[in-house]
Amino acid sequence: MQIIAHRGASGLAPENTLKAMSLALDLGAKAIELDVQWADGELWVFHDRRLERCTNGQGVLTGQSREYLASLDAGDEERIPTLWQVMALVAGRCELHIELKGAHTAEPVAALTRRAEAELGFTQAHWVISSFHHPELAHFASLRPDLRLGALTASLPLHGARFAEELGAWSLNCDVDFVDQTLVADAHRRGLKILVYTVDEVSDERALASMGVDGIFTNRPDRFS
Repeated sequence: MQIIAHRGASGLAPENTLKAMSLALDLGAKAIELDVQWADGELWVFHDRRLERCTNGQGVLTGQSREYLASLDAGDEERIPTLWQVMALVAGRCELHIELKGAHTAEPVAALTRRAEAELGFTQAHWVISSFHHPELAHFASLRPDLRLGALTASLPLHGARFAEELGAWSLNCDVDFVDQTLVADAHRRGLKILVYTVDEVSDERALASMGVDGIFTNRPDRFS
Protein backbone atom coordinates (compact mmCIF):
# COMPACT_ATOMS: atom_id res chain seq x y z
CA MET A 1 0.00 0.00 0.00
CA GLN A 2 1.28 3.45 -0.92
CA ILE A 3 1.67 5.89 1.98
CA ILE A 4 1.17 9.54 0.98
CA ALA A 5 2.02 12.32 3.42
CA HIS A 6 -1.12 14.48 3.56
CA ARG A 7 -0.24 18.18 3.33
CA GLY A 8 3.24 17.03 4.27
CA ALA A 9 3.72 15.48 7.70
CA SER A 10 0.85 17.67 8.84
CA GLY A 11 0.22 15.82 12.09
CA LEU A 12 3.71 16.81 13.23
CA ALA A 13 4.19 20.29 11.70
CA PRO A 14 1.93 23.05 10.36
CA GLU A 15 0.08 21.70 7.33
CA ASN A 16 1.23 22.53 3.80
CA THR A 17 4.33 24.39 5.06
CA LEU A 18 7.94 23.80 4.05
CA LYS A 19 8.52 22.45 7.55
CA ALA A 20 5.83 19.79 7.02
CA MET A 21 7.29 18.91 3.62
CA SER A 22 10.83 18.65 4.97
CA LEU A 23 9.72 16.45 7.83
CA ALA A 24 7.85 14.14 5.44
CA LEU A 25 11.03 13.77 3.40
CA ASP A 26 13.07 13.14 6.56
CA LEU A 27 10.60 10.37 7.47
CA GLY A 28 11.23 8.73 4.11
CA ALA A 29 7.94 9.61 2.44
CA LYS A 30 7.75 8.32 -1.12
CA ALA A 31 4.83 10.64 -1.90
CA ILE A 32 3.54 13.98 -0.58
CA GLU A 33 0.11 15.50 -1.15
CA LEU A 34 -0.47 19.25 -1.16
CA ASP A 35 -3.14 21.78 -2.14
CA VAL A 36 -2.71 24.72 -4.50
CA GLN A 37 -4.70 27.92 -4.99
CA TRP A 38 -4.16 30.80 -7.43
CA ALA A 39 -3.96 34.34 -6.07
CA ASP A 40 -2.34 37.50 -7.43
CA GLY A 41 -0.40 35.69 -10.15
CA GLU A 42 1.02 32.97 -7.88
CA LEU A 43 0.27 29.38 -6.86
CA TRP A 44 0.04 29.12 -3.07
CA VAL A 45 0.20 25.83 -1.16
CA PHE A 46 -2.82 26.15 1.12
CA HIS A 47 -5.96 24.11 1.72
CA ASP A 48 -8.72 26.29 3.13
CA ARG A 49 -10.76 28.88 1.28
CA ARG A 50 -10.19 31.30 4.15
CA LEU A 51 -6.98 32.15 5.99
CA GLU A 52 -8.14 32.14 9.62
CA ARG A 53 -7.69 28.48 10.63
CA CYS A 54 -4.11 28.04 9.47
CA THR A 55 -2.63 31.55 9.62
CA ASN A 56 -2.76 34.82 11.54
CA GLY A 57 -4.41 36.42 8.52
CA GLN A 58 -8.00 37.09 7.59
CA GLY A 59 -10.14 36.77 4.51
CA VAL A 60 -10.46 34.58 1.46
CA LEU A 61 -7.04 33.58 0.17
CA THR A 62 -7.79 34.13 -3.50
CA GLY A 63 -8.72 37.76 -2.84
CA GLN A 64 -5.41 38.72 -1.22
CA SER A 65 -2.22 40.28 -2.56
CA ARG A 66 0.98 38.27 -2.77
CA GLU A 67 2.62 40.70 -0.36
CA TYR A 68 -0.04 40.06 2.26
CA LEU A 69 0.00 36.28 1.80
CA ALA A 70 3.80 36.15 1.97
CA SER A 71 3.75 38.08 5.26
CA LEU A 72 1.50 35.69 7.19
CA ASP A 73 2.53 33.21 9.87
CA ALA A 74 1.23 29.76 8.94
CA GLY A 75 2.35 28.23 12.26
CA ASP A 76 5.74 27.87 13.95
CA GLU A 77 6.77 31.07 12.13
CA GLU A 78 6.40 29.27 8.80
CA ARG A 79 5.12 31.15 5.76
CA ILE A 80 2.56 30.02 3.20
CA PRO A 81 4.85 28.51 0.57
CA THR A 82 4.48 28.84 -3.16
CA LEU A 83 4.24 25.69 -5.22
CA TRP A 84 7.61 26.42 -6.77
CA GLN A 85 9.21 26.65 -3.31
CA VAL A 86 7.87 23.20 -2.45
CA MET A 87 9.00 21.80 -5.79
CA ALA A 88 12.48 23.23 -5.24
CA LEU A 89 12.61 21.66 -1.77
CA VAL A 90 11.48 18.23 -2.96
CA ALA A 91 13.58 18.35 -6.14
CA GLY A 92 12.39 15.03 -7.51
CA ARG A 93 13.00 13.04 -4.31
CA CYS A 94 9.41 11.76 -4.13
CA GLU A 95 6.07 11.90 -5.90
CA LEU A 96 3.97 15.03 -5.54
CA HIS A 97 0.18 14.69 -5.51
CA ILE A 98 -1.06 18.19 -6.32
CA GLU A 99 -4.69 18.99 -5.58
CA LEU A 100 -6.15 21.78 -7.69
CA LYS A 101 -8.33 23.89 -5.39
CA GLY A 102 -10.81 25.42 -7.77
CA ALA A 103 -10.65 27.42 -10.97
CA HIS A 104 -7.61 29.06 -12.56
CA THR A 105 -5.17 26.43 -11.27
CA ALA A 106 -4.84 23.99 -14.19
CA GLU A 107 -2.85 26.18 -16.55
CA PRO A 108 -0.24 27.50 -14.09
CA VAL A 109 0.23 24.03 -12.52
CA ALA A 110 0.72 22.51 -15.97
CA ALA A 111 3.34 25.15 -16.76
CA LEU A 112 5.13 24.69 -13.44
CA THR A 113 5.30 20.90 -13.74
CA ARG A 114 7.00 21.32 -17.11
CA ARG A 115 9.46 23.81 -15.61
CA ALA A 116 10.18 21.48 -12.66
CA GLU A 117 10.90 18.63 -15.07
CA ALA A 118 13.37 20.85 -16.90
CA GLU A 119 15.05 22.37 -13.86
CA LEU A 120 14.51 20.30 -10.70
CA GLY A 121 14.92 16.64 -11.61
CA PHE A 122 11.24 15.70 -11.75
CA THR A 123 9.84 13.37 -14.38
CA GLN A 124 6.29 12.78 -15.60
CA ALA A 125 6.11 9.80 -13.23
CA HIS A 126 6.51 12.09 -10.18
CA TRP A 127 3.12 13.78 -10.58
CA VAL A 128 -0.47 12.94 -9.71
CA ILE A 129 -2.86 15.86 -10.25
CA SER A 130 -6.17 15.66 -8.38
CA SER A 131 -9.24 17.78 -7.76
CA PHE A 132 -12.83 17.87 -6.53
CA HIS A 133 -13.30 20.48 -9.28
CA HIS A 134 -13.77 18.00 -12.10
CA PRO A 135 -14.02 20.56 -14.92
CA GLU A 136 -10.66 22.00 -13.87
CA LEU A 137 -9.21 18.48 -13.73
CA ALA A 138 -10.49 17.79 -17.24
CA HIS A 139 -8.94 21.07 -18.39
CA PHE A 140 -5.62 20.02 -16.87
CA ALA A 141 -5.84 16.72 -18.75
CA SER A 142 -6.15 18.63 -22.01
CA LEU A 143 -2.97 20.56 -21.16
CA ARG A 144 -0.90 17.61 -19.90
CA PRO A 145 -2.45 14.34 -21.09
CA ASP A 146 0.80 12.59 -20.18
CA LEU A 147 0.27 12.99 -16.42
CA ARG A 148 -1.76 10.86 -14.00
CA LEU A 149 -5.03 12.24 -12.64
CA GLY A 150 -6.74 11.59 -9.32
CA ALA A 151 -10.51 12.10 -9.30
CA LEU A 152 -11.58 13.22 -5.84
CA THR A 153 -14.91 12.55 -4.17
CA ALA A 154 -16.19 13.24 -0.66
CA SER A 155 -19.21 10.96 -1.07
CA LEU A 156 -20.18 7.49 -2.19
CA PRO A 157 -20.95 8.08 -5.89
CA LEU A 158 -24.25 6.79 -7.22
CA HIS A 159 -22.52 5.03 -10.11
CA GLY A 160 -19.39 3.90 -8.29
CA ALA A 161 -16.09 4.70 -9.97
CA ARG A 162 -17.65 5.55 -13.33
CA PHE A 163 -17.07 9.29 -12.97
CA ALA A 164 -13.35 8.73 -12.47
CA GLU A 165 -13.15 6.45 -15.48
CA GLU A 166 -14.97 9.04 -17.59
CA LEU A 167 -12.42 11.65 -16.53
CA GLY A 168 -9.60 9.39 -17.71
CA ALA A 169 -8.24 9.28 -14.18
CA TRP A 170 -5.48 7.01 -12.88
CA SER A 171 -7.00 6.89 -9.39
CA LEU A 172 -10.22 7.45 -7.53
CA ASN A 173 -9.44 9.34 -4.31
CA CYS A 174 -12.18 8.96 -1.72
CA ASP A 175 -13.06 9.76 1.88
CA VAL A 176 -12.41 7.04 4.46
CA ASP A 177 -15.98 7.53 5.73
CA PHE A 178 -17.47 6.38 2.42
CA VAL A 179 -15.12 3.78 0.95
CA ASP A 180 -16.46 0.24 0.88
CA GLN A 181 -15.61 -3.09 -0.70
CA THR A 182 -18.03 -2.53 -3.59
CA LEU A 183 -16.43 0.78 -4.55
CA VAL A 184 -12.92 -0.70 -4.35
CA ALA A 185 -13.93 -3.61 -6.56
CA ASP A 186 -15.63 -1.32 -9.07
CA ALA A 187 -12.59 0.96 -9.27
CA HIS A 188 -10.28 -1.99 -9.87
CA ARG A 189 -12.64 -3.44 -12.46
CA ARG A 190 -12.33 -0.17 -14.36
CA GLY A 191 -8.53 -0.22 -14.13
CA LEU A 192 -8.34 2.49 -11.46
CA LYS A 193 -6.27 2.68 -8.31
CA ILE A 194 -8.17 3.65 -5.18
CA LEU A 195 -6.57 6.03 -2.67
CA VAL A 196 -8.26 6.94 0.64
CA TYR A 197 -8.02 10.07 2.81
CA THR A 198 -7.37 10.80 5.67
CA VAL A 199 -6.06 7.76 7.55
CA ASP A 200 -4.04 8.24 10.73
CA GLU A 201 -4.77 5.05 12.68
CA VAL A 202 -2.95 1.80 11.96
CA SER A 203 -6.13 -0.20 12.56
CA ASP A 204 -7.91 1.76 9.82
CA GLU A 205 -5.03 1.19 7.43
CA ARG A 206 -5.21 -2.56 8.06
CA ALA A 207 -8.96 -2.61 7.41
CA LEU A 208 -8.47 -0.72 4.15
CA ALA A 209 -5.66 -3.04 3.12
CA SER A 210 -8.00 -5.97 3.60
CA MET A 211 -10.40 -4.31 1.12
CA GLY A 212 -7.61 -4.01 -1.44
CA VAL A 213 -7.14 -0.23 -1.21
CA ASP A 214 -4.00 0.86 -3.08
CA GLY A 215 -2.91 3.81 -0.96
CA ILE A 216 -3.74 6.17 1.89
CA PHE A 217 -3.21 9.83 2.62
CA THR A 218 -2.05 10.32 6.20
CA ASN A 219 -1.15 13.23 8.47
CA ARG A 220 1.13 10.84 10.37
CA PRO A 221 3.48 9.12 7.91
CA ASP A 222 5.70 8.22 10.88
CA ARG A 223 3.15 5.59 11.90
CA PHE A 224 3.33 3.61 8.68
CA SER A 225 6.27 1.83 7.10
